[in-house]
Order: sequence, then C-alpha cells, then structure tokens
Amino acid sequence: MENLSKLKQAQIKLQSRYKELVEQAYNLRQTDSAQSDISEFKAIKLLNKLNRLKYLNREASQKTLSS
Repeated sequence: MENLSKLKQAQIKLQSRYKELVEQAYNLRQTDSAQSDISEFKAIKLLNKLNRLKYLNREASQKTLSS
C-alpha cells in the first residue's frame, strides 16, 4: 500500500513539472524557438515517464484487488 502512495506522489510531482514545461514551451515559442523546442522535448520525456508510472500504478492496484 505504501508503494501505491509513493507512485501517486511521484505521478503528481511529474504532472506538475510537465505542465510547467509545456507552458514554458508555449511562452517561449515566439521569442526563443530553440529554448521552446528544448522545453517541449523535456515535457515529452516526462510524459513518457508519467505513462510508465500510470502503467505501474494500474498493475499494482490490480494486484491488491486480486489479493
């Protein structure tokens, strides 16, 4: 059960960081396109991590339900 809460906390932290990076990329689009691309790339990498965490969270919750 503790692992589920750790996964959820990590998910929330990554979602917050993802939103910041997407907003930063959008704001920089007009002034510094290179920096905007870098922020967008970092956001995509974070989104990939988020998707993996969602998968782990789903698997862990299914195991606790079946136990």
